[in-house]
Amino acid sequence: MAQQALPVREARLGRPLGTTRAEKTVSGVALLLPEGGPTGVRRPSPLPALAARPLAVRLAKAGRPEGLAAHVLHYRCRGWNGAAAHPARDATWALDEVVRRYGDVPVCLVGTGMGARAALHAAGHPAVNSVLALAPWLPGPGPDPEEPEPVKQLIGRQVLLVHGTNDERNDPDLSYRYAQRAKKVNRDICRFEVHSDGHSMHQHRAEVLALASDFMLGSLFARDFSRPVKDALAAPPPLGLRMPLASGFGASLRH
Repeated sequence: MAQQALPVREARLGRPLGTTRAEKTVSGVALLLPEGGPTGVRRPSPLPALAARPLAVRLAKAGRPEGLAAHVLHYRCRGWNGAAAHPARDATWALDEVVRRYGDVPVCLVGTGMGARAALHAAGHPAVNSVLALAPWLPGPGPDPEEPEPVKQLIGRQVLLVHGTNDERNDPDLSYRYAQRAKKVNRDICRFEVHSDGHSMHQHRAEVLALASDFMLGSLFARDFSRPVKDALAAPPPLGLRMPLASGFGASLRH
């Protein structure tokens, strides 16, 4: 079946949060990729981008002393749309735009749900240093299975997946199996499990935000990772891919 054509529309970057050119040279970028759905070529609802903003603000605040700028990507359309993979293509456009604006700076892709899948797909872009995938949507084989999710583009990147064990929207077992395959081509990948939490990981939101900040600062600015992240990256499967996110994580870390 022919792919449905997109209306003439462009993706765009939200306004920068954190460091601006007027203050200091930007030395790293966090690019946030919001949620979306499996299909849909209509203009996205503004709600997913708004939902990504608190994390963008948190990362911008944490990285401000280092010269971080954070942007939320606004997609052209609301769905993944099969092989078209529109959000991944939008992410690649956004990475080109980051390079145009800021030059050769490292980028951490931070995606949630469908945005996490887009972040993982776009990780091969030369500007990408690291990927943080929160509750990633990684479809498994079905009646008409797609090609397995690619992993070779993750080589040379630091990658962290985080998933609630009670996620009823995006199967955490599929993200574990993806991480297993990715670990075979890239040692610098780990995965944390947020026990008894659902898709949005609201019960342990403070810990998830602290983990995201810790990973972003360590991967973009060569700061030391916290001990749990170091241990997860160093541990062989399955330990490093089923690392529990401890209650209170971040309470004694840098602020």
